[in-house]
Amino acid sequence: MDERLNVAAIQFNIKLGDVELNLTKVEAALERVAGQGVQLSVLPEMWSSGYDYKRLVKHAAETPRVLERLCKLTAEHKMVVVGSLPEEAEGKIYNTAYVVDCGDLLASYRKLHMFSTMGEDRFLSPGDRTLVVPTSVGRLGVAICYDLRFPELFRKMALEGAEIICLPAEWPKPRHDPWRTLLRARAMENQLFIVATNCCGIQDKLDFFGASLLLSARGEVLAEGGDTETELIATFAYQEMVDYRAQIRCYHDRRPEIYGTLP
Repeated sequence: MDERLNVAAIQFNIKLGDVELNLTKVEAALERVAGQGVQLSVLPEMWSSGYDYKRLVKHAAETPRVLERLCKLTAEHKMVVVGSLPEEAEGKIYNTAYVVDCGDLLASYRKLHMFSTMGEDRFLSPGDRTLVVPTSVGRLGVAICYDLRFPELFRKMALEGAEIICLPAEWPKPRHDPWRTLLRARAMENQLFIVATNCCGIQDKLDFFGASLLLSARGEVLAEGGDTETELIATFAYQEMVDYRAQIRCYHDRRPEIYGTLP
């Protein structure tokens, strides 16, 4: 990654089921942050449609068009953008995060952990692999929302060389404290940067609190959103991560031969 990288979390109120309106909002937001020198932007989870379960197949059919427009935007703004969208493949629907780099669709990641508490597993299928991908802004690891509660995933990405974790989310009230605590813990324990973008506002019966976070490799809060639409911007300093890892040698001091394979 660059020695100093300008990053943004695009936090907005997703209009349930309105792909065109949501895309228009994203286009305008990306243009604004591009004007401030942002090189990496992260969008919320399922940002084109929200969790409009009854019409996910219809919205998934729109995803190729949405990605085409996103490729044009990232080429124009010379930016990397990460965000999740509904994807249909082989008769299944996935919650898939796409990494688009300056006009190129580099990679995708299907959400691994389904939030069964709210019945997500009844409508969506889980992915079966992790993702760490080299990009023009560094090595990105990708996780989505509920994945945050599974530290094994983040350690795996860290060991595979992730420098920044991008985490799109739709994390609702009242679970603000776990959101903030878990994100800071994932950054601190893995000594890497995190861009976590939550949505805000009300979708159907769910109220989303926003509170998107940009975190340093020490777990310091570089920028934090409120509960309304905003574009958070901060600068990640690569050398600070390198220096911190040299100071607190967590990777060197690991004892994997003792941990073994967890059941």
